[in-house]
Amino acid sequence: MRSRREFSPQTLSVLAALCDQPSRWQHGYALASQTGLKSGTLYPILIRLADRGLVEACWQEEPQPGRPRRYLYRLTPGGLASAAGALAARPQQQPSGRPAAVAGARQPGGRGAAAPAVP
Repeated sequence: MRSRREFSPQTLSVLAALCDQPSRWQHGYALASQTGLKSGTLYPILIRLADRGLVEACWQEEPQPGRPRRYLYRLTPGGLASAAGALAARPQQQPSGRPAAVAGARQPGGRGAAAPAVP
């Protein structure tokens, strides 16, 4: 079972998007575009991060004429520290975007265990 301190891969992608420009307010549509997450996944993550004090949120002060106001998000100082630590600790990504194979794990479509990693 996952501990409360650990972040899901989807949450890590949101944190990474927010870390790109931590002091800049970003709206949900831009975050969805950056992360590839659907609104049904993205907004609950943002709400949970705000509830934990890692993200602050506010209404846009001056929307563009003819457009509705948007809700904006950015990392808090504590959120930036938590995000930086969590992103540094996440598994390394291969160019394909998949996590690197764990030594001794079965390879998809393969037979038996993978060769042990050489130090």
